[in-house]
Amino acid sequence: MIFTATQIAGILNGEVEGDETVEVSKLAKIEEGTEGTLTFLSNPKYTPYIYSTNASITIVDKNFEAESQIKTTLIRVDDAYKAFSKLLEYYNMVKLNKTGIEQPCFIAKTAAYNEDIYLGAFSYISENVKIGKNVKVFPNVYIGDNVIIGDNVVVFSGAKIYSETIIGNDCVIHSGVIIGADGFGFTPNETGEYSKVPQTGNVVIEDHVDVGAGTTIDRATLGSTVIRKGVKLDNQIQIAHNVEIGEHTAIAAQTGIAGSTKIGKYCLIGGQVGIAGHLIIGDRVKIQAQSGIGRNIKDEEVIQGSPALGYSDYNKSYVHFKNLPKIVDRLYKLEKKINNNE
Repeated sequence: MIFTATQIAGILNGEVEGDETVEVSKLAKIEEGTEGTLTFLSNPKYTPYIYSTNASITIVDKNFEAESQIKTTLIRVDDAYKAFSKLLEYYNMVKLNKTGIEQPCFIAKTAAYNEDIYLGAFSYISENVKIGKNVKVFPNVYIGDNVIIGDNVVVFSGAKIYSETIIGNDCVIHSGVIIGADGFGFTPNETGEYSKVPQTGNVVIEDHVDVGAGTTIDRATLGSTVIRKGVKLDNQIQIAHNVEIGEHTAIAAQTGIAGSTKIGKYCLIGGQVGIAGHLIIGDRVKIQAQSGIGRNIKDEEVIQGSPALGYSDYNKSYVHFKNLPKIVDRLYKLEKKINNNE
């Protein structure tokens, strides 16, 4: 896609300073800008690069004042960082604006969808599926029986959505995501062998949820595994059966949440966190990366470690832990001194 400075300024409500007809087709960092690329300047420490960049167009704040000659065409806006983010959203919207049904693909006769759907090649839409308006389903996606998908949803290539799943509006499901696979339900018998416990529930994902690549969300044993509105899930997260994640909680990569745990609203959970099953995590909790959670957590706690402690307690304890060899050496010396005095 090619855009002129005038077109970009129109999208951003900005003002062009330089060549209004200059064209760009790629984005670049300001220090790596080449002819035909668009960049931006927001962080003051990158200001020196604006005098050497070869980018054709640079977005800057309106109050930016050049101290020497600049080759790049400027687009002045109120906030360069926000404007560049807006432009990225617009670029993605244009790039993903596909419609039509590619072949080969399979659509069951009982499936319902709108005319504005995009359905990529080799996708499979099962019986009684209901798909809303402006939905993009990229190639090699499987959608199982009785799945309901709302409006403005994007499902990227290779995602698998098992039967009975419900997905709300304005969600993004990235490649390799598996929603609705069986939970890890087995029961041992008297000989130590395992029998499968049927997983008869489903997964419910509310509006404005993003699910990162490779993440798995298991169906409930009974009832639903629930991801509330506005939740943001990073790549390669495991969410077990009957888990509930509260509104606007964000979880980083490689976190694992065991069955039937309830996580509150507006929580922030770092990468590689392990959370045991049947726990209750309160609202606005912050869990540092690589922590192990084996107890209930109250609202607004900030915790770290494995097993996790209060964040400040962990830091105080760690000061002593890293000095443990010196402390032990001092204790031995004191013990020896006491024994000699006896």
